[in-house]
Amino acid sequence: MSHPDFTVEGRAIDAAGITEHARIEVTGSRISSVIPLDSETTHASNEASNEASDEVSGQAPSASGSSAMWSASDMPTIIPGFVDLHNHGGDGGAFPTGDEESCRRAAEFHRRHGTTTLLASLVSANEQEIVRQLDILKPLADEGLIAGVHLEGPFVNAHKCGAQNPDRIVPADADMFARAASRHPGLIRQITLAPESPGAEACLDVCAREGIILSLGHTDADYDTTMNFVSKAVDRGIMVTATHLFNAMPPLHHRTPGAAAAMITAAKKFPGRVFVELIADGVHLHNGTVDMVTESLPDSAFFITDAMEAAGKADGSYVLGALAVTVADGVARLTTTDGSVGSIAGGTSTLFDQFVRAVRRGFDPVDAVRFTSATAGRVLGFGRDASGDPGSAVSSSAAGTRAGHLSVGAPADFVVVDPNFELQEVYAAGQALHVREGETGSAR
Repeated sequence: MSHPDFTVEGRAIDAAGITEHARIEVTGSRISSVIPLDSETTHASNEASNEASDEVSGQAPSASGSSAMWSASDMPTIIPGFVDLHNHGGDGGAFPTGDEESCRRAAEFHRRHGTTTLLASLVSANEQEIVRQLDILKPLADEGLIAGVHLEGPFVNAHKCGAQNPDRIVPADADMFARAASRHPGLIRQITLAPESPGAEACLDVCAREGIILSLGHTDADYDTTMNFVSKAVDRGIMVTATHLFNAMPPLHHRTPGAAAAMITAAKKFPGRVFVELIADGVHLHNGTVDMVTESLPDSAFFITDAMEAAGKADGSYVLGALAVTVADGVARLTTTDGSVGSIAGGTSTLFDQFVRAVRRGFDPVDAVRFTSATAGRVLGFGRDASGDPGSAVSSSAAGTRAGHLSVGAPADFVVVDPNFELQEVYAAGQALHVREGETGSAR
């Protein structure tokens, strides 16, 4: 029997439960052995349902447990690497506009802070600008630094543009979308569009053919329009998500429920096929809103950062796409000249920040793992083989339903955290990633 390349030891928490003391052995890029070192193993009361995996079944526990179990042990805690499906950049690097060096810097920043799998999100842009960024990001995907690209626009509603440039928003164009998708087959993994955009339905054919996740957002669509569109997508075998649920869509109202209510209903109606993103950073959504959705959709909600280039940087002036952004007290907003409060313009958190925030608020750590890795991994891995690859050269360290699990055969993507929530070590595909000198490894 070959010896492992290295081992880590501590309390292991994943989407299946908690092992109070375990040794994890890594050979190559995967976990080769998980050895409980005592008999005290606490599993999730009801493991997360996962139709694509034989390892997990049932319903998730509620997200209202105590964080006392976290500090009860003096040992380090090992948790799966985070999976972020909506991320525009960080450390001064911007995926929508940056050159390769800038984009690489952004990806490496989030990876060093525990996000071992991420999609590089663009913003509304013209075809030439989109193709330019696809060409720039392709090498990063080939290296496994990113798991692919997310097009957030340009087929969205200008009345719900948020921090999107309204000058770049256009009606849905399936031919343009198909050309972008064929530029580097398999590179585009997700697109955000508004279901009411003229031509949106024709884009479903591209999503179905290319295996691209359909995310509905930046929309003013009503409940029925959204539900009908989701049903058509599901009938075509397309994975559907809500782009940062509640943000850049009408608020819930008891007589006009709108797109938000439709997406929550659809996630319940089509389990395993429809999911919702939440920016659980304490800025984009009230804690009670996050709790309402996670309690209602424990298996169908997941956290995203919507991070922009200011993530990991000091307050100051930044750019998102072509729009000026001011960050004050860690909150990014569009810069205004009349003294008014600008729209929120992306996030500045990491998923590690959101994981720690959730646990400190009282989420069971098993639930926090589910919301920051396992569920997003299911979404990203839908319809793909065990390597996370649909047949293209694009790689992903999240092997579909293996993300969020510290089990034999799973990618060696995990984070080691001390009892004070200090980030100690990060491993991606078995390789150690180190926090830079001067960078904080603790959540804000």
